[in-house]
Amino acid sequence: MKFDTLDKKMRVYETNMDQTVLPGLYMIARLDGRGFTKLTKEQLALERPFDERFRDAMIDTVKHTMDCGFRVVYGFTQSDEISLLFHRLDDSFGRKTRKLISILSGEASARFTLAMGSLGVFDCRIIPLPSSDLVVDYFRWRSEDAHRNALSAWCYWKMRDTGASVNEATEALKGRSTAEKNELLFQLGINFNTLPAWQKRGIGFYYERFDKVSTDSLKNIPCVVSRTRLVTDTMLPVGANYDLLVRSLLEEDA
Repeated sequence: MKFDTLDKKMRVYETNMDQTVLPGLYMIARLDGRGFTKLTKEQLALERPFDERFRDAMIDTVKHTMDCGFRVVYGFTQSDEISLLFHRLDDSFGRKTRKLISILSGEASARFTLAMGSLGVFDCRIIPLPSSDLVVDYFRWRSEDAHRNALSAWCYWKMRDTGASVNEATEALKGRSTAEKNELLFQLGINFNTLPAWQKRGIGFYYERFDKVSTDSLKNIPCVVSRTRLVTDTMLPVGANYDLLVRSLLEEDA
């Protein structure tokens, strides 16, 4: 069988499961650490409930995935997850989900492993959203999830520090409201409101324009040029103000 004939025959099977994100839809990639519970609790000596070395490895991973060939306008990380918002006109690899998933999971896994010095693997999913309102809702959802996780983690580990077993600490938190967890943590000597914002809200990444003094190479005179830089925001706003931040990035994306 001639190669061209064989190639055409096999391409049908290779592309059978291809799926693409429709043009005009917003597109978010969410990456999650695979088996990170075992990695962080058994294999790495980390501070509890939050470790700055792990945080910095996640920051490095987000920066890398925002600069590995895709048009990403906003990145967000909390715990062992990363969310990346693509420019709505990004057409990388024809918006094929299998390509986006395989490349991003590979890039994130490799970068985190280098940054942390220990093998870390990420899976990836692509989330298409039809409206800007749903994009805002998505990132509010992840922000509020960060808040809930941080509160529970602080309660759990402070109880463990007082001598509670894994089961005792887990059972003690079951069914407790946010207010009850805040009070429990306060009784254990921690005011949740005073903890670092990055622990409670996650960390955001976005590009901003700034003016830089340069020299006109033709006229040899000083001039001001506009440049962009990636901002790492460890003090993200909450609630409606966070919605406004995400929406402002979408407006710049338009």
